[in-house]
Amino acid sequence: MPVPTIGVLALQGDVREHVHALEEAGAKAVTVRRPGELETVDALVVPGGESTTMWKLAVTFDMLEPVRARIAGGMPVYGSCAGMIMLADRIEDGAAGQQTFGGIDMTVRRNAFGRQVDSFEADLDFAGRGPLRAVFIRAPWVESVGSPVEVLARAEPGDRIVAVRQGPLLATSFHPELTGDAGVHSYFVEMVREF
Repeated sequence: MPVPTIGVLALQGDVREHVHALEEAGAKAVTVRRPGELETVDALVVPGGESTTMWKLAVTFDMLEPVRARIAGGMPVYGSCAGMIMLADRIEDGAAGQQTFGGIDMTVRRNAFGRQVDSFEADLDFAGRGPLRAVFIRAPWVESVGSPVEVLARAEPGDRIVAVRQGPLLATSFHPELTGDAGVHSYFVEMVREF
């Protein structure tokens, strides 16, 4: 694949920062709000934001089922923070009736690291690529994973799972788009080229 076209789901969250990081990583980045726009991309990023709001907007904009269908069809997707929650098959502490796109065999706990005032930064070993600066803002963590899921990073306190991959799907608890380091986005662009 030459230069992949990667969409950033632009319903809510830090869309602009992901667009910039994807371009730094060598992809063509576009915003996606409608099913017709989703059909034009090779892959998708689901940004951070607020997962219950994102779910409700995905329903309002008729994006829930189209994204689920593209995931089922093998489209690569990367979710950061709220995007991780949206890619989880199961949620702890979710809102009543909260739905996700799903796709990754994991249980994610919402706001697990605490509230906004508990936000922090840490250096992580991401996918064996050496230290990566990670920003955690009202971040989830992964409670458990199924056998097809590869754990890519853990963080303190408690050696919590904060980055995972299952086939063409990637998710992080943290916000790499806020650090100026395009390492996670480069990893995702490499994944997109594989599929």
